[in-house]
Amino acid sequence: MRSFRAVCIPRNIFTLVFGLLALLPAVLVAQSNPTVDERAQQLYLSAKESEARGDVADAAAKYESILKIAPGLGAAYNNLGALYLRHGEYQKAAEVLEQGLKGDPKMESAAALWGITRYEMREYPAARRQLESALRMNPKDPNAALFLPNTLIQTGDLGEASRHLEQIAQRSRNDQEAWYLLGKVYVQLAERAIVKVNEIDPESALVHQLSGEIMQSMQNYDGALVEYKKAVELAPKRPGTHLHLGNAYWALSMWDPAAEQFHEELQNDAQNCEAYRKLGNIELEQHAAYEAAIAETDKALALCPNLREGHVDRGRALLKLGRNAEAIQDLKIAVEADPAVSSTHFLLAQAYRAEGKTLQAQAEMQLFSKLEESARAASAERLRNVLQNKEKSN
Repeated sequence: MRSFRAVCIPRNIFTLVFGLLALLPAVLVAQSNPTVDERAQQLYLSAKESEARGDVADAAAKYESILKIAPGLGAAYNNLGALYLRHGEYQKAAEVLEQGLKGDPKMESAAALWGITRYEMREYPAARRQLESALRMNPKDPNAALFLPNTLIQTGDLGEASRHLEQIAQRSRNDQEAWYLLGKVYVQLAERAIVKVNEIDPESALVHQLSGEIMQSMQNYDGALVEYKKAVELAPKRPGTHLHLGNAYWALSMWDPAAEQFHEELQNDAQNCEAYRKLGNIELEQHAAYEAAIAETDKALALCPNLREGHVDRGRALLKLGRNAEAIQDLKIAVEADPAVSSTHFLLAQAYRAEGKTLQAQAEMQLFSKLEESARAASAERLRNVLQNKEKSN
């Protein structure tokens, strides 16, 4: 199983750290030594100037001088460690932060920085322990929270990594880095599961079914059909085998063999709402048998009331039969389930118009147009990116 080095590094690692620099004068005042306080303040300002002009060595020397005159000042260890870490001097950062934490083990920011430093040094087990300790001190530390799952990935604990990333994604819904890394973790978990399924019994129905799903996800329907057929041959009474084969036929608009497989599936699993829904859809698409489509779809919705596709198909059939008020109810449910599907807004607009509800119809058409325009813009942007990449490669 291949592994990857996590690339999802927080953009503002040092925001909290350098915020502590503002505390430096106040901490020194508490020492009741004005001379020491003034010298430290001068050194601090001078260190900041050196850092601003990129003179890391001079800035570090000034922070070290602060520690000599105020060796108990935790914030100074924190700042010096952050400086070293920021400029890739990980060994120095680790030594300074460890020393500061010996003096004050409860320094939350320094604890997180030390864990991040160990991560950058690829000392992953030690980084994990330190980051977990930092998060126990401050569960809301964003840097430790994101570096910990990176560390867990490197130690092979993908399940725990996914748990932490899911928590981050729930707290910050637009954190693209967290979602990206979560997706990478899911891919690795899936790879592990596939390998294990093959190890247990490489000729089982589940292996062929899984292979079919992978091929179908890549739109290799011919290959998927071969694998699903093998799964059906090996386990004709197993729930799911006929459903997968039927879905592959259905995706290719091969209605008759698809319907045959869905009926077979219902012999194995009479509560399968997807099979009923697909049978209703086939009645709608192949035969324009609207009453029959509604009958099958009703069976699906009786088992799975929140099946969005079932409400869409039922709404379509009702529209064809002129039962517009009923169609509106189904299509509204479908829109509420997923407002981002443009075609459902279009159908609902048709139903409203047929009922003489002009304003509602116009509102739905506006939503339909907006979603279609967004989809076209996104497609055009993807095409531009592809063309730009081709130009760069040439």
